Amino acid sequence: MEYDVTDWRHRAACQDEDPELFFPVSDIGPGARQVAEAKAVCARCPVRAQCLNYALDNALDHGIFGGTTERERRKLSRAPRPSRAA
Repeated sequence: MEYDVTDWRHRAACQDEDPELFFPVSDIGPGARQVAEAKAVCARCPVRAQCLNYALDNALDHGIFGGTTERERRKLSRAPRPSRAA
């Protein structure tokens, strides 16, 4: 099966990481270290903004996307978002 090489997900820094890293049980207590590790991967990602927009556009409420936790995305989703060029 062919895939679209222009798809932003193929340039994501997380594609070679264990997916479990991005789905911590909690972002507090023991899970805080896992969240920090996932966010460190996101911090070096060239498509971080696209990932965050994907999570916000699709109301993803579990996991780390675009360097944000579920709680952080809920705050962002309540705030007005600037329009993006199509």
